[in-house]
Amino acid sequence: MNLSVNESGRFPLRFFLVTFVWSWVLWTPFVMISFKIIPMTDKLLSFLTLPIITIGAFGPLVGALFVLHQDKGRKGSSVKYLRIFLDLHLGWKAYIFPLVILGGSTFIAWFLPELFGEKRLQMLLPSIWVFIPYLLIMIFLGGGQEEFGWRGYALPILEKQFGIWYANIILGVIWACWHLPLWFITGSNQIYMNFGGFTLLMVGYSFIFSWIRKISGNRPFSGLYTHGVANAFIPVMPILILQKDVPQQRFWIWVTLTLLIGISITIFRKKNNNEVK
Repeated sequence: MNLSVNESGRFPLRFFLVTFVWSWVLWTPFVMISFKIIPMTDKLLSFLTLPIITIGAFGPLVGALFVLHQDKGRKGSSVKYLRIFLDLHLGWKAYIFPLVILGGSTFIAWFLPELFGEKRLQMLLPSIWVFIPYLLIMIFLGGGQEEFGWRGYALPILEKQFGIWYANIILGVIWACWHLPLWFITGSNQIYMNFGGFTLLMVGYSFIFSWIRKISGNRPFSGLYTHGVANAFIPVMPILILQKDVPQQRFWIWVTLTLLIGISITIFRKKNNNEVK
């Protein structure tokens, strides 16, 4: 049952507005703290930052549930919507390809600069044996939860209205802009990234995630899984030097590879399925 595409196919503006309001209202106080507008002790700040940032990242889910609840004639649609994420029968391709593609691109970005004299960035996890539990955390709390809204709700509407190319470009840009407050929060990884490069990364991810959803039989859980995989590889093969105002070659290799892979996959989809407008 696909609850994400309404009959009118209208642009999901209400979804985006609620998503941004929920997340930005929760994140903005930490921006103000970072700029010393709101005073807070370091101890309290370190205690509050991660849980509040995580709750804010549920904005896309809140946006989807709000719209489904508000739509007339959709009694119980929120519960039915959440139930479709319990379908884990994605098929082996949808489970393996994210590991190969996203793991491979992250490895190349992490390792390639060493061939030109760059110092290796060491794994940030305490042990590789914690990768599986860390992956589960990333799927449900560390980024994957965003996919209840992005790929679960918004993407089918946008693809129906604009086709796969424009839909994923639009969603990728909006997705990047939603993260914008994190560039002004002390301690976030985004402060070490170029925002333009991050936007290209989100567009590349959007193309890849859309394809994985397609090969999973349009099962929304594929978004949570793929997003979790993408984020879980980052501390295993770090692509960021956690210092400001230093060259981030790995980041740019990562961004470029992700975008090229996403574009290539979408061209492949068009040639083989003739489904892309």
